[in-house]
Amino acid sequence: MSLFFDIKRYSINDGPGIRITLFMKGCPLSCLWCHNPEGISAKKEKMYTRKKCISCRTCVEKCPQQALFLTPDGIKTHPGKCTLCGTCTNVCPTKAMEISGTEYTIDYLMNEIEKETIFMDRSEGGVTFCGGEPLMHPETLLELLRRCGKMGIHRVIDTTLFARPEVVTPIMEETDLFLVDLKHMDSAKHRFFCGVPNELILSNLCMITDAGKEVSIRIPLIEGVNADEENISRSAEFLSTLAWNPKTVHLLPYHDIAKGKHEKLGTTYNPANVPMDPPSEEVQQRCINIFHSHNIQTIIGG
Repeated sequence: MSLFFDIKRYSINDGPGIRITLFMKGCPLSCLWCHNPEGISAKKEKMYTRKKCISCRTCVEKCPQQALFLTPDGIKTHPGKCTLCGTCTNVCPTKAMEISGTEYTIDYLMNEIEKETIFMDRSEGGVTFCGGEPLMHPETLLELLRRCGKMGIHRVIDTTLFARPEVVTPIMEETDLFLVDLKHMDSAKHRFFCGVPNELILSNLCMITDAGKEVSIRIPLIEGVNADEENISRSAEFLSTLAWNPKTVHLLPYHDIAKGKHEKLGTTYNPANVPMDPPSEEVQQRCINIFHSHNIQTIIGG
């Protein structure tokens, strides 16, 4: 059974119309700027929000493993003792403790999706499977896609496309729209910034566009990573060769909103201290001009 770390209703940025977005846990990439670091690990994780904590010690007293203790910096956890049983999250009066990762049955998820069909129908929306990386859960994902398809629900996958072609192919046939991030054209740099090379991603992108699938390309635009003229030119040249229409790229200017999530997880944002900055308006316009020169429409934002 797959783990999900969030179910977001009334979403308007994860595909057309009003949608319900299901976030699946686990991702083969580890992008330095990841906006959902709680989705990288495929396992349950505990998150702690220091500013919510009132130091009441309820979680310390109720923990069956005696894994928690109070310090001047808030609640700390003995990693070797914590079993992620969730007792602390249940008793915390301010919800400073959270467990990221919940198992749901297919029937439960379909029931949650069906509740939103009135909003989908009125707005031409649907369901979006996000992450993490939904392709890490092919059996669960395929069953949900098929059942949604039988109900006439529009199906979107927000994916890195880092998966074996034999995984992508059956899922491709049950998907109406792919949202795909194109992070870097240089494979070595892609590995450095994201933890994996990009050949499989580019190959799968060619495969789904050759199959006539609808695709929306997003580029997280980051000064110091991929906003340079060489990478954007290579991106535009590659995308111009694909059989997809309408040819539209969404440029997503960098922000460091994920820092707060890393604090909750007890992990470090950008541990390599790679210089990363939002692109200036001048850089954004230069990128737009490059894509336009390849007859690719460009939109700033999702």
